[in-house]
Amino acid sequence: MNYRDVIQRLIYTVIDPLLQLLLRLRVTPNVVTVAGLVGNALAAWLFVLAARCIDDDTVRAYSLVTWGGVVILLAGLLDMMDGRLARLGGLSSRFGALLDSSLDRYSELLTLSGIAVLLLRSGDDWLWAGIITFAAIIGSMMVSYVRARAEGLGISCKVGLMQRPERVVVTAVAAIATGFAEDLLWIAIGMAVIALLANLTAVWRIIHCHKEG
Repeated sequence: MNYRDVIQRLIYTVIDPLLQLLLRLRVTPNVVTVAGLVGNALAAWLFVLAARCIDDDTVRAYSLVTWGGVVILLAGLLDMMDGRLARLGGLSSRFGALLDSSLDRYSELLTLSGIAVLLLRSGDDWLWAGIITFAAIIGSMMVSYVRARAEGLGISCKVGLMQRPERVVVTAVAAIATGFAEDLLWIAIGMAVIALLANLTAVWRIIHCHKEG
């Protein structure tokens, strides 16, 4: 059992009572999936608002970045809940799986784009960090694309270091650290970690598929 499985089991122990309540209230997994997208859209908007006021009101700007990170964590929890809810309630469907994967991509594009706006609006000193964020976006999308394409060809492809849960945690923790430290370097470092490891993971998966194919 790897570390991701251990953490997942711990989280399930905490959220399962809530999921049972949602089932009794007839809340569907698709509703939870959409709620996660809304949460990530809110986080992206908080980053954009921070970008608009970072020159004039830095205290408010960094507070918004902190809250953006908190919202990403909560939305990430919803992302775990929808699949678990579907399994517990016997509500799994092919459309639900498609919706979940599709909205995950939208969610990640929204949050990382919001961070890119924040960094690019923060002056020429942070241009490099904005460019790195675009590299993080590319890597994140390629990790998911290579797996989806491989599995469409009948190849299991779950290898790699920077899968979606790790990317969510890195993004959220970097944003929260940025807010508390009032220093954009923290979120820049987070984006650099994702850019490096996500693109390495995508390449790793391509090599894996070559060996398996």
